[in-house]
Amino acid sequence: MDCNEAARLLEPYLDGELDRDAARALEAHVDGCAECQAALANLGRVRHALRAEAPRYAAPASLRERIRRENVATASAPRVRPAPSSWMRLAAACVGAFVAGAAVMHFTQGAGDARDQAARDLFASHWRALAATSPVDVVSSDKHTVRPWFAGKVAQSPRVTDFADQGFPLVGGRVDYVGAARVPVLVYRHDKHLIDVYVLPADAPAGMSAKRDGYSLIWGTLDGERAAIVSDLDAGELARFESVLTASK
Repeated sequence: MDCNEAARLLEPYLDGELDRDAARALEAHVDGCAECQAALANLGRVRHALRAEAPRYAAPASLRERIRRENVATASAPRVRPAPSSWMRLAAACVGAFVAGAAVMHFTQGAGDARDQAARDLFASHWRALAATSPVDVVSSDKHTVRPWFAGKVAQSPRVTDFADQGFPLVGGRVDYVGAARVPVLVYRHDKHLIDVYVLPADAPAGMSAKRDGYSLIWGTLDGERAAIVSDLDAGELARFESVLTASK
């Protein structure tokens, strides 16, 4: 893969639209190309800034009430074509509401969008892994094999523990991206269900639990670091795994 092809794939990659093989090919190129690493990081920063800092305006309650009254009046009145002046008044009200709302910025909405995007990235990463030939890059239940494998691939190798005695054996690990951040992923199994544990950087958006298409995202900690857990386990077993993970020493 050359830089021109990689440049075309950066946005689909961040949106989780690439299949596992294409994503891995892009990651392999980005790992060895400083220019594409910078482009990916810059694109991630731009996307985060747009989600977190772009102004968002809410229509005032008075407009919503006025529209509600118009709808009630329209529903109860004979079906005749509204007078042009009525539409003009409604349009003027909408324009006025937009101008008035432009004075208010909703930073909490921006933060919510960042959390939503993080959840989309995590689900997309998990699904790509499931669709791949193998969901792991290093296959081993030995922590002394898995943890050193991460060295040099991520900023800090995570602590690795096998929870086979509790019913959650370690399968291995891989490296993946959440937004523009390159993160270690520990992969566990419970019966036929895979569990991905993403060890996230300290500046990652604060997490909220989510569900998508039968898969769940919950949050925990691993050795004091924030961890996102994605799996199709039922809620009870997933909560039990989170407790085991967080309590591990």
